[in-house]
Amino acid sequence: MSTTEYQVTGMTCGHCEMSVREEVGQIAGVEGIDVSAQSGKLVVTASSPVADADILAAVDEAGYSAVRV
Repeated sequence: MSTTEYQVTGMTCGHCEMSVREEVGQIAGVEGIDVSAQSGKLVVTASSPVADADILAAVDEAGYSAVRV
């Protein structure tokens, strides 16, 4: 299991969190997603290595931008 943290900008509410969770959850290997609009943090737990580019693209697809911390 590997855990990676990202800083997401633009989230303001629970709906924002849900959008990010849904997009990131579609990535193969992702086992857990902890996202907080209040802190802007996204923590992804994966059973196998997941490319940062895939996570960033999923966050972008949800309508936000992120950087790995």
